Amino acid sequence: MPSGQPEHHIAFGPVPSRRLGQSLGVNNVTAKSCSYACIYCQVGPTTEMIVEPRTFFSTTQIHEAVTRRVGKLRARGLPIDYLTFVPDGEPTLDSGLGRHIEVLRDLEIPIAVITNGTLLWREEVRARLDHADLVSVKVDTIHEGAWRQLNRPHRALVLATVLQGIEDFAADFAGTLITDTMLIAGINDDATSLGGTADFLARIAPDTAYIAVPTRPTTLDTAHATDEAGLIRAHQIFAGHLRSVELLTGHEVGEFAHTGDARVDLLAVTAVHPMREADVRRLVDADQAGWGLVEGLLAEGALKATEYEIETEVRLAIERIEAEGGMLRAIEAGRVQAEIAASAYQQQCQIERGEQVVVGLNRFEDAATQDIELHRPSAAVVETQIRQLKRLRAERDNTRVEATL
Repeated sequence: MPSGQPEHHIAFGPVPSRRLGQSLGVNNVTAKSCSYACIYCQVGPTTEMIVEPRTFFSTTQIHEAVTRRVGKLRARGLPIDYLTFVPDGEPTLDSGLGRHIEVLRDLEIPIAVITNGTLLWREEVRARLDHADLVSVKVDTIHEGAWRQLNRPHRALVLATVLQGIEDFAADFAGTLITDTMLIAGINDDATSLGGTADFLARIAPDTAYIAVPTRPTTLDTAHATDEAGLIRAHQIFAGHLRSVELLTGHEVGEFAHTGDARVDLLAVTAVHPMREADVRRLVDADQAGWGLVEGLLAEGALKATEYEIETEVRLAIERIEAEGGMLRAIEAGRVQAEIAASAYQQQCQIERGEQVVVGLNRFEDAATQDIELHRPSAAVVETQIRQLKRLRAERDNTRVEATL
């Protein structure tokens, strides 16, 4: 990943995207301007927390950089499926986003924007995004506590306003709408949180709802992907509410595009998209450069090497499920219920041991007690229900009931 203040490359890639195919990135915001400081961010900590859109680059700069990159790629016969505004920050902070999209239409490539959705409550931001062919919106949770713990929003943001903005945008957007939910263990992967998120997503009706886990180093090393049970639970709950649900649990499959200039290719991609060593080696080889180039960039501080243990348990779990016949077969065999039960048991043990804090339950309890009056039905209601039940049993076809049971 990049180190220090890397060179800013407006256009980078294409990179293989699990959602968009070969995606040529447009880095329209300077590093790292964002309205969130997500604990799982895989391109480093937010250095400038802002919520007011402004100009970062002129439309001419954007158009020239992207056109130049597209020309080089087309000359090599390399495919581009999308031009994607996916900067090292939040793309809707760019007040010129709508104009940028319009001028790039002359390249005749579909245009996508990947946003955290925090500014969609602004009418002018929604209007800018209306120019895109595809928009991906982040919805990690609808619960205030989890939102603040997970996304660490700018102090001016209000969750209810953010969610309403997303709903308003979804209601009017004519293009393809997809959503992205990143699952972090112990924060937003429990049944209650997932149910609330699924209910909200059902209201905005995305074409596809993606469930993701971190696959590269995160900003906080304490941010861990949910486990196998969490993924199964999430898919089951989402699938019960949404027409299309997909899991994003592995690394991208495909080649990072190369133009013959390995230094530019590497720095442009890693400024926004950390790469595995195997992908770096393939790109360097494709550009006919030696590994000495990478070592030099590391020595300069232009690149940084980070060891990271992938959440292999998640990937292997998905592979096991597919090998055994898929999610439907796993549900029918009772495996899903067993995994959820095991996960719930482990979580309860952690709570009882004090390893997982639940405010008001095992930490920061209120010493004062409240007498809560229990609701009890009246004798008349009880008598009526008993009488109706007896009549039903007397009048029904008990032979047919026995046969059915």
